[in-house]
Amino acid sequence: MTWPNQTLSNEFILSGFSSLGQLQILLFVVFLVAYLFALTGNLLIILLTSIDPALHSPMYFFLQNLSFAEVGFISTIVPKMLVNLLSEEKTISFLGCRAQIYFVFFFGAMECYILIVMAYDRVVAICNPLRYAVVMNRKLCVLLVTAGWGTAIPTGTIQSTWLLSFPFCGSKIISHFFCDVPPILYLACADTFSFEIAFRIATFTYLLSPFLLILVSYVRIVGTILRMPSVEGRWKAFSTCSSHIIAVTLFYGSASLTHFQLKSSSSPENRYLLTLSYVFFTPVLNPIIYSLRNKEVKGALSRLIRKKLC
Repeated sequence: MTWPNQTLSNEFILSGFSSLGQLQILLFVVFLVAYLFALTGNLLIILLTSIDPALHSPMYFFLQNLSFAEVGFISTIVPKMLVNLLSEEKTISFLGCRAQIYFVFFFGAMECYILIVMAYDRVVAICNPLRYAVVMNRKLCVLLVTAGWGTAIPTGTIQSTWLLSFPFCGSKIISHFFCDVPPILYLACADTFSFEIAFRIATFTYLLSPFLLILVSYVRIVGTILRMPSVEGRWKAFSTCSSHIIAVTLFYGSASLTHFQLKSSSSPENRYLLTLSYVFFTPVLNPIIYSLRNKEVKGALSRLIRKKLC
């Protein structure tokens, strides 16, 4: 089948926030502050978990990789978005769009994987504490993280290559503030049914399946906590999981609502809000969740400050 007016341009136009006029300057300031805060917080966690011996444990090793994935994820989207908020053209090259899609899939899949590994770490720590040091040894931790980074590479490659192999006819305006799957599919003038099925399978594999496994993990954790004889022991066990529970809720709640829309009838404004919730809120709030609620991280930060001052 031939399609009229096939787009041969090597660039797209990101129209997100274009209708807000002068408010884009205010958004630029707000998003810039949020981006710098998220970047600083996550890089600080990476630094502390690298240099402080007290944080050289499996839990903080996984937290370090989670922060790295969040830095990569937010840095894939936000810098170009900030540039476009102050620009009139708001263009992105074809290769730039492909790179965004690739790294969004790559770091997004890695974040999902790390969250489930962290849940497994909590299961072993609470349900089998006497064997925790034996089970969660350094070799296994490195193997788990390496497997996550390794499986994320083909995910990003296949999805980004397949999506941008479609012909694009007529408009080249992407109704979003970055190259995301639903608005790009809307521009494609070809049968995208196979891709949509594959995309839903990938979403289930890297988004919903880990979430279901995390739920199963916490069912076991809660059962173990309720069988503990002392109230103090229960509270201490629960407090070690609370930060992870909040992070999982933030990430999976917003990401699931966003990625299961595809060619839906939802308005662009709703999609913007949902996307911003996991583009900004999770990377911004996770350093707060894992530092302000964690004595070890606060202690490591205090030691680092004293060392630099002295």
